[in-house]
Amino acid sequence: MTTTLLGRRLGLAGALGLVFAMAACGDAPPEAGKREDPRPNIVFVLLDDARYDDLIDHPFAALPNLKQLAAEGASFQHFYTAAPLCSPSRAVFMTGQYPYHNGITDNGERAERSHQIVTFPKLLHDVGYHTGFFGKWHMGHEDDSPRPGFDRWVSFVGQGVYFNPDLNIDGVPAKAQGYMTDILTNEAVSFIKAAPDSQPFLVFMAQKAVHPEIHPNYVRSFPPAPGDEQLYAQDTVPHGPSWRAPTTGKPALQRPHDASDPRSPKGGLPDSVVKDRLRMLSAIDRSLGVLIAALKARGVYDQTVFVVTSDQGFFYGEFGLAQERRLAYEPSIHIPLIVRHPALAKAGATPRALSSNVDIAPTLLAIGGAAIPASMDGRSLLPALAADTATIRQDMLIEYYSDKEFPRLQGMGYQAVRTDRYKFIRYKELQGMDELYDLQNDPHELDNLLPNRAPTAVLREMTVRLNALTSGKQQ
Repeated sequence: MTTTLLGRRLGLAGALGLVFAMAACGDAPPEAGKREDPRPNIVFVLLDDARYDDLIDHPFAALPNLKQLAAEGASFQHFYTAAPLCSPSRAVFMTGQYPYHNGITDNGERAERSHQIVTFPKLLHDVGYHTGFFGKWHMGHEDDSPRPGFDRWVSFVGQGVYFNPDLNIDGVPAKAQGYMTDILTNEAVSFIKAAPDSQPFLVFMAQKAVHPEIHPNYVRSFPPAPGDEQLYAQDTVPHGPSWRAPTTGKPALQRPHDASDPRSPKGGLPDSVVKDRLRMLSAIDRSLGVLIAALKARGVYDQTVFVVTSDQGFFYGEFGLAQERRLAYEPSIHIPLIVRHPALAKAGATPRALSSNVDIAPTLLAIGGAAIPASMDGRSLLPALAADTATIRQDMLIEYYSDKEFPRLQGMGYQAVRTDRYKFIRYKELQGMDELYDLQNDPHELDNLLPNRAPTAVLREMTVRLNALTSGKQQ
């Protein structure tokens, strides 16, 4: 009987339960059958600042465990962040709501609000999941105390550090030794090993990598794990058409700015730094391998939904940009999404649906048998996991609220809408500087059709779509 027919007869929750129960009776070792609850475990790995093309089809980066997950599951081709900035993006993942809706709009002090937001881990916890958080919370700079909905909490203040970090473990300060990626992985493995047989478990791992290490005077570094420092020394970093492209047609980027910020060197990020970021991903890939091995050792690999994604992308010199992120251009918003579970996704699937990180929370709630709140802006991705050609949404919102972090981006707060073909960026504080791109004919966003060459009907449609999205009336 097909999953589609099951869904018609039993409803989504019933169909999923039966599918997972059937999967649990397959080739799993006997110990995997101890738990009567058929709902799958969930391992959710969130990377920091990893671009889509850092992980997917990179010409030389060696990521065998990530490739295994993609080969055994689904790798989404058109998955985007609704907020290309750390705190807002994390809140979108957690809440299934756009930033204007959940209230986490920037990297400011959002600790109080982040204790109040309703997260999908909390909702899964409420319906019986054993939950653990491991890593970077970053919604509140000095508050690393446990947030609601987690049975296990391993986090740190703000951005943390890569080597020998201070941690908060279940509310108790602790000093760890080693490299952050490995430390968080080991904590998650311990959680998996100790998780009770009577409940499904959720691991939410928010890695610090590949975010820059923060030093005084705006100095940033990208430290690989010990032993990875010389990887890719002989390889050549690829560059696309927008690399160091002129900012013609982008009046917001053409404004005079202070170019002395070492985070924004002329021409964008040096290739040596790009390689350091790729080297950092080697530790991430080993981490994935360790998690896979832990699931297999417990006999629950095929009974676990394994997800890998990122909060936002990064600039490698596109239009001369470097560490600014934030902007609505493709290198900053296009992120990977890999979902592996034999009962949900066909091996090697490549869903083409336009989708957003706002869709993750409702998807995982549906998988976990929890009700999806009507207040969520996202939509379940289960149809796209079932069929590469499924459609999830016609458009998505992208938001950035002006901050003062980068001189070049002053006043560049915007709300933008992206469809399969077009992207419209409407700046909230800058007049006459909006941007509209035909991504079908101009995938690298070199040719802004505004102010004079935009088809009237297209601009009108995109404006209507954006207004609907920002008013909660999405199509």
